[in-house]
Amino acid sequence: MSRAVSSLFLLAALLFFFALGNHQLQGSTEARVAGIAMEMHVDNDWVTPRLFGEPFLEKPPLSLWLDAGAIRAFGGTPWAVRLASAFAGLFSVMVLYGMLRRFGRPKAVAWSAGFMLATMASYWSNTRGVGEDGLLTLGVTMALLGFFQGLRHSTVGTSLLFVAGITIATLSKGVLGLAMPGVVIFSFLLAESLMDKRLKVGDWLRPGLLTLAGLIPLLIWLVVLYQRGGAHAVTEVLLTNSVGRFSGSFVEAGHYEPFYYYLIKLPQAFLPWNILVYLGLWHFRKSLMANRYLLFFTVWILAQFLMLTLASSKRTVYLMSLAPAAAVIAAEYARVLYEKLQAHEGASSLIGRIARHRHALIGGLLVVVVGCYLISAQWLLPHADRKLSFVPLVEQIQALQANGQNVALFQADERVGGASVFYTQRVIKGLDTGAQLHAFLTASPTNVAVIAGESEPVAPLKVLKVMMVGRQPYYFVGE
Repeated sequence: MSRAVSSLFLLAALLFFFALGNHQLQGSTEARVAGIAMEMHVDNDWVTPRLFGEPFLEKPPLSLWLDAGAIRAFGGTPWAVRLASAFAGLFSVMVLYGMLRRFGRPKAVAWSAGFMLATMASYWSNTRGVGEDGLLTLGVTMALLGFFQGLRHSTVGTSLLFVAGITIATLSKGVLGLAMPGVVIFSFLLAESLMDKRLKVGDWLRPGLLTLAGLIPLLIWLVVLYQRGGAHAVTEVLLTNSVGRFSGSFVEAGHYEPFYYYLIKLPQAFLPWNILVYLGLWHFRKSLMANRYLLFFTVWILAQFLMLTLASSKRTVYLMSLAPAAAVIAAEYARVLYEKLQAHEGASSLIGRIARHRHALIGGLLVVVVGCYLISAQWLLPHADRKLSFVPLVEQIQALQANGQNVALFQADERVGGASVFYTQRVIKGLDTGAQLHAFLTASPTNVAVIAGESEPVAPLKVLKVMMVGRQPYYFVGE
């Protein structure tokens, strides 16, 4: 293993795994996904994901399988259910470095791209959390890099990389996992055909046939799911939750934003390397026809950005799959700036002094960037537990249960439902209607229901205790 590979691997591992488990579940995604994984582990049902006892078929279960497996191997801790995302982040960085070297790029450029990917703020934070977006990014990265290398020099290895990427992406996000690499491949091949003024049928057929192979694991799961839940379950995964999110017909998904949502988010999308990404795209714009390598990564960014903009459901985390391409553009433009700076090494001006000390300045910048992330992981995220952790709420529920009282959750949202399952390792009784709530509370004077709401419940309900998780109040009520 070369010095460049080992240093990048160690730095990325430090960034993704340092203090990974020193804070509790935070936010709706972590609570929901961790709860589903815990329920899968407890019920030993690896086919139908469930949240709070009900089928939860928004996405295929690859991340849940990995999280539930980690729970079984290491216990039900936040650290365990974050492992899959952290490993996905690490593998994405190393695959990007390795394939850039295969493309003939210098070690410095490949290393810089890997480092920039690992230190993009949104990418770093999401790969250290519970969820499937890190796996989606890994799958998309593998598929697209394997596709581009296959155009240049097709081998069994590049084919396997592409197939594995499609498998990971589709088993993580379903139809979206197919669309994210697919829109880039289609756009790039179309651009090449127009520039070359000829259609290379083989270039179009090869990714199509390999995609069919990559879809086999997803199809196997869908067949088993069909045997368990019928056509409705399969339709919910493929149409309601995938196509429905894009068209806006899946109302429950939420996250509906105006078409310009991602334009507003661009200033923070690839921090702290945003300027390098955007100036790089502008700088390389005239060389794209002659440089298919730069064209490919530019198309990667623009095609996925356009597709996500057209979708009705929008979240900043969806931009994660653009991050590897953005890191490459940033690294290539950083090389241009470095060479310009190097040319002024002999000057007596301020730029000349900066040029002569460029290695020390670059080293200092890397230390500061890594240090900021480590400080955030060690102190800032645990500090956020004071407001965002579900542990005090769940501990209060457990204290009541230990006192012999029955506790139920009324119209539990995904956050508290998932967190309660994860921390108690069982499904707490749920109530859906006002009639069920009244019947439960009147059945025994010691029964307590937990209600999430913006306003305090009114009589005949009696508020026994109020607890806050973030800005959401939870009311413990009796009658």
